Amino acid sequence: MKTSVVSSIGPMALAFEDEKVIILFGPKAPNELKDVSIIHETKEYDYQPLKVGTRLVLGTHEYTIEKIGTEAYNNLTELGHISVYFTDAPAEVLPGSIYVTPHIFPRLTPGDEIKFL
Repeated sequence: MKTSVVSSIGPMALAFEDEKVIILFGPKAPNELKDVSIIHETKEYDYQPLKVGTRLVLGTHEYTIEKIGTEAYNNLTELGHISVYFTDAPAEVLPGSIYVTPHIFPRLTPGDEIKFL
């Protein structure tokens, strides 16, 4: 299980609701990406790879991973970075992304937990 806590939300991070995507980044996010990212800090991590069927909890919302990009796990463990899409996955997904169901855009606030179960 990986557990993180939302430490800040960039002023443009929730502006992607129409596209149904959020961008998660660890505390070392480049300055040019902080405005569009939800910054989170890891509390615990046990290095279990992400796989289809893994549950993702974002605050009070729970999702199931349906599709995973080839670099999503590496980006998450190294940078705390992953793009989460709340839509049907295309045939080819971006390397650092995951697609989840249900397709409900989450409402996150600082202090909310992010968990991969």
